[in-house]
Amino acid sequence: MLVARLLELDAAGALTTAHVRAGAQVGGVNVRTVWRWLEAARTEGRVERRPRARLELSDLAWGVLAQAGGNVAALHRHMKEAGGEVPSLASLHRVVRRDVEAGRVLPDRVVLRREREEQQTRQAVADLALVAGPREGGAAKTSTPPRLGPEATSGLSAGESGAVAGVALPAGAKLVRTSSVRAVAEAVGQAMATQGAVCVFGDPGRGKTAAVRMALGEVPPGWKVTWVPVPVRPSVAGMRRAVFDALGLPGRFPHTSALADAAVAGALAEARVLVVDEAQRLPARCLEYLQSLWDHPGTRITLVLCGAGSERALARLPQLASRVVAWQEVPRLAGAEVTSVVTGFHPLWRTVPAPELTWIDQSCAHGTLRTWAALTAHLQNALLTTADTSVDRALLRRLFKRVAPPL
Repeated sequence: MLVARLLELDAAGALTTAHVRAGAQVGGVNVRTVWRWLEAARTEGRVERRPRARLELSDLAWGVLAQAGGNVAALHRHMKEAGGEVPSLASLHRVVRRDVEAGRVLPDRVVLRREREEQQTRQAVADLALVAGPREGGAAKTSTPPRLGPEATSGLSAGESGAVAGVALPAGAKLVRTSSVRAVAEAVGQAMATQGAVCVFGDPGRGKTAAVRMALGEVPPGWKVTWVPVPVRPSVAGMRRAVFDALGLPGRFPHTSALADAAVAGALAEARVLVVDEAQRLPARCLEYLQSLWDHPGTRITLVLCGAGSERALARLPQLASRVVAWQEVPRLAGAEVTSVVTGFHPLWRTVPAPELTWIDQSCAHGTLRTWAALTAHLQNALLTTADTSVDRALLRRLFKRVAPPL
């Protein structure tokens, strides 16, 4: 406004030094500053202040800063060693402080190192093809258990072998629709009908995750299924990032929590089942974050919380527990269904008499599907590696010691 008025006086030939001095007093600046403003207005046609370039740090720079434990000076030294134009140390301090105050979370060094080591281990296993199947012609086939991607537009379908994405099985095994699987499918279906929440709980190894995946194998048209992994040492910031990544949203993760929440809420505007496995590891604040997504007026979510002890985790947050429409426990295999389930699980057990299967369950497996799967893998290995091996109680007792923890 001041420069525009001075330009009007200049165009009329009435501009004097007194006008410039008065303008400097009004603007609280030096007289020479006002003259520079006028010169810029005459030559560039600009009457407002020139916009200053906003310094932004890349995700790589934030990663270096996290590795340095938040030491901005260490980041400054790294940027100088990398070469190129480097901002001053004071500017870096201002940018970091600005973004942290705006909601940017600096990852923990221990978490980053652990995630990097886990990624390196997974890559090494993939490179070496250590996951081997049964031998054919003296060579071992390599196979990787199928994994669920961030999106599943029509749920998780079972393949010809009966395997389900995200569930690792011994070679030749297939999942069986037990009474627990049918109960979980009914509970999840009820929750989807009301866009509510369901809690699937039970002791470890009973097949909770497999039951949920099988229940979501065929979702109604228009629904999507998203599995959200629980991060290491879960925090609200970590869960926000986990949901953002699981949804497969385009672009970089926003610097502020408000922008991230807006992007996630927009993606959850369509009918979607949001599954959180190992939910018992979530503290109350992370559960509150999931509840905020579910309570958002623009989202259409069915929330499935699964895990051994997930019902106890929900008890810490009564406002979310009260919204659960179905509490579904996955119990041990009942003695009456052990024979049918195990013989359907793997053909190895079809040659074993029913009384022997009952003895195996009472002596070792105790109705736990994970123990049956481990026992199947050990039995396969024994039959493949030792000639003329027969399935008898002596062999089974040796295998029991491998799958049962020491007392």
